Amino acid sequence: MSDDPYSVLGVKPQASQDEIRAAYRALAKKLHPDLNPGDKQAEEKFKQVSAAYDVVGDPEKRARYDRGEIDASGAERARERYYRDFHGPGAEKHAYSSSGGFADFMESEDVLRDLFGRSGRLRLRGQDVLYSLPVEFLEAVSGATKRITMPDGGTIDVVIPQGTRDKQVLRLRGKGGPGVGGGEAGDALVEVEVKPHKFFTRVGDDIHLELPVSLPEAVLGAKLDVPTPTGPVRMTVPKGANTGTVLRLKGKGVARAGATPGDEYVTLKIVLPERPDAELDEFARRWRAAQNPRRHLEA
Repeated sequence: MSDDPYSVLGVKPQASQDEIRAAYRALAKKLHPDLNPGDKQAEEKFKQVSAAYDVVGDPEKRARYDRGEIDASGAERARERYYRDFHGPGAEKHAYSSSGGFADFMESEDVLRDLFGRSGRLRLRGQDVLYSLPVEFLEAVSGATKRITMPDGGTIDVVIPQGTRDKQVLRLRGKGGPGVGGGEAGDALVEVEVKPHKFFTRVGDDIHLELPVSLPEAVLGAKLDVPTPTGPVRMTVPKGANTGTVLRLKGKGVARAGATPGDEYVTLKIVLPERPDAELDEFARRWRAAQNPRRHLEA
């Protein structure tokens, strides 16, 4: 082999042993003849990759290659001292022998052990399968169990943890594609799509709600039942509240395992009667505001 082993493996000469090992595994998995039956080009490349790893996959042989003591095939480079008086006295001092070739082969076999069984058959992990699962807003907040149908007609029950976020991916180990040659099955990756709610919105673990209040409730104050994800809660609207006033219900947001529950933030919105109200009209004509609400806009 004349090609530089680093180039064959697609790594830089400064690459770590872990990087070299990872590159070899990826190429061996891609080029192995079991995956490319009848492809002579892939078979030849597989041999080149294996030979390259035999040289630089072993730290000692890699160091000797980097020093120029062995070539890209792992063979000794001719040096004068190896041949001087080779057949004469002291020849045994200059002759070179090594059992490293077999050891390197065994290490290569160790690397492939995760990919191939002892029978030599290819063993690959099954593919991961991605599913999209729509869930209701309150199901994601409070938790639920949903059922999905797989391509083969089977079903999987998916537990939606309390506090699941939109686009969160849930991993179901071993529920993906089957493995090859006895390899383990892949995983099912379930991407949760949380549907919007008609009046709740979520920001982080906090819940936001716009609460309509009447003019008397805002002027005089009131105690109102406010919806939360876990049911209505009694809340006090302070006297003289304005549209845009934000009130907090502590701990009434999203609860997640291992995290402090969020809060619910209630924004008041004063709503006038939809139908004309003569009494309100008369009150408005007689009432004079104590201050100009647009004063801050004047030049």
